Amino acid sequence: MAYELILTETRGRVGIITLNRPERLNAFNYQLLGEVKSQVEAWNVDPAIGAIVMTGAGRAFCAGADMGGWSQEIQQREAGETTARQQRQAEAGEAESWTEFMMRSKPFIAAINGPAIGVGLTMILAADARIASENARLAMRFVRVGVIPELASTHLLSHIVGVTHALELMLSGRIIDGAEAGRIGLVNRVVPHDQLMEHAVATAAEIAFNPTESLAAIKRLTWQNLLEGDVRGAMKRENAEFAAAQARPAWKEAVTAFREKRDPDFHRA
Repeated sequence: MAYELILTETRGRVGIITLNRPERLNAFNYQLLGEVKSQVEAWNVDPAIGAIVMTGAGRAFCAGADMGGWSQEIQQREAGETTARQQRQAEAGEAESWTEFMMRSKPFIAAINGPAIGVGLTMILAADARIASENARLAMRFVRVGVIPELASTHLLSHIVGVTHALELMLSGRIIDGAEAGRIGLVNRVVPHDQLMEHAVATAAEIAFNPTESLAAIKRLTWQNLLEGDVRGAMKRENAEFAAAQARPAWKEAVTAFREKRDPDFHRA
C-alpha cells in the first residue's frame, strides 16, 4: 500500500515503520496514526512477520501533536463548531482505542531516535519494548500546553516507572534525556545513536523467532493480568493458555528440536 506519511520495509521476520514527516519533526496527526495502524494491522495477519519496529525519520521520533491542527480546533471551539477531535470521539463510541490495539498487536518495539514528546511518548507506552538512542529526549509535555495526558498513559506510566516518577513527569512536563529515561525504566536501554536500528531490529528478530501463538498469549496474559490484578485469576488464565500451547505444533517442535540438539523451526512453511 502507498502511504504519504510513513515508510515501510521488512528485514527477515521484522517489519519496520518509519514516521516520515521530518520537516515537522514527525508531528502527530490522525492521518499519520491511521497509516501506522493500517500497516500494523496488515502485518498482524501476515505469518511472515513476527515483530514490528517503529522509528522516526530525521532527528525526531515524534515531537508531539501537530499544533497547527490545535490552532484550528481553538478557532472551531470559539465559533461554537464541532471540532474534528470531538467528531472522531463521537463516532468512535466503544471502538477499539490505539492503546488497546497496541496491546493485541504483534510484538512492537519503539526505536526512539530523538525527541518523543507528548503523544510521541504516550503512543508507545503500550509498546513491548522501548530502545532509545543517546539523542532521545522524552517528555509528558501535556500540562505545559494546558491539557492532560491521554491514551491511558496516567495508568500505564505509573506501572512502567512507578507512581512518584510518573507523577513528577506528568506534573512538571519536564524533558528528560535517554540516560534518565533508562535509569527510571521508561526505556529498556539506551544505545549509541548510530547503532539504534541495529539493536532494535535484533531485539525484534529475537522475539520474532518464537512461536507466534505463544507471543500473542504472553501479551494477552500480561496485559489482562496487569489491568485486572487478580493473582488467582492470573494463574487460571495462565493454566488455560499453557494447555492451549501444548496442543500446538510449536510445542512438539521445540521438544523434538531439543532432543535432536538443533534450533527449533517454528515457522516452517
